Amino acid sequence: MATPTGRPTVADIFAHPSYPDTVWNLTPTQSGQLPVAVGRGGPIKIDWEVHGKGDIKMIWIMGLGTIKSSWQRQTKRFGHDEGDKYSTLIYDNRGMGKSEKPLMRYSTSEMAKDLLELLDHLGWTEERQLHVSGISMGGMIAQELAYLVPTRIACLNLISTAAAIENTTTFLENMSTRVRMFIPKTLDQSVTDAAKMLFSDAWLDAPDDTVVPTSSTPGAVLPPSGKYGTFSTNYERFAAQELTKRTDVEGFTRKGFMMQAIAAGWHHKSAEQLREIGDRVGRERIMVLHGTRDNMITVPHGRKLIEMLQPGTGVIREGRGHVFMLEEWEWHDQMVVGMVEKVAKLGKD
Repeated sequence: MATPTGRPTVADIFAHPSYPDTVWNLTPTQSGQLPVAVGRGGPIKIDWEVHGKGDIKMIWIMGLGTIKSSWQRQTKRFGHDEGDKYSTLIYDNRGMGKSEKPLMRYSTSEMAKDLLELLDHLGWTEERQLHVSGISMGGMIAQELAYLVPTRIACLNLISTAAAIENTTTFLENMSTRVRMFIPKTLDQSVTDAAKMLFSDAWLDAPDDTVVPTSSTPGAVLPPSGKYGTFSTNYERFAAQELTKRTDVEGFTRKGFMMQAIAAGWHHKSAEQLREIGDRVGRERIMVLHGTRDNMITVPHGRKLIEMLQPGTGVIREGRGHVFMLEEWEWHDQMVVGMVEKVAKLGKD
């Protein structure tokens, strides 16, 4: 039986032969749980992984209510296929996944300090060493990190994010959107609503274009079947990832989600602070990407961020949704590579 949109139901996804292998088993080079925030309400254990051994240090900061395995396409490419060139850090923000979820006031500035402690622990402390990519709330955390340690930033990629959340729709539309995030729903409705908020319909109904790990992928552990399966559509793969997350009752909790939502909702960087980030990081080192069909953080936020920050690269992508790392993963990854190559020519100035 299909959903009202004509797409498969949760039961269909659970029964799909590829569902058990939705999250790839990619062996990290390093991993651990680091206690952070001592003296800041902690300690809070942050779960982290580094994939690859290369000199180029890449940091991927995840958004609201999402776990580090959502970066698995980028982890595979930069941490495994090209792991001799890159070292790729993924981690779960406080409140989500395998990191601890204390009941307290979260803020993007405090979450940036969590990350900074992790970077110091790894010894990633050199000038112009950090190639930072943050999506949505992760982009807010990335802004705070750049504000804290601007000269350690090699490049700053702010994806589908905002300097502050503002109401760009009618009052009723805005209230309806926010309320739907918190009211209890069936799994079917949760997945359907998430898909609508994050992606364009055209992409959801297109064939699954994921390049899965194979026996030739360094550090990839294959499932018992001997290969990672595929799905018929992008919607099916997204639904499988979303269900894997939502059925992890310890990793995905209402408490953790609400604490993160408060942090994202109260994030604020003034025009003056953004100018300071631009001045001290260097505008040629900054990229802002936003889609016109983003229903989570609407495109006026991206346009305003570009206007205030004046990044060297600012792109408003027509017809695209919130999650470039999935919806246009090849283009997204190439844009990030382009930034790495661009800043290499700038040196450490």
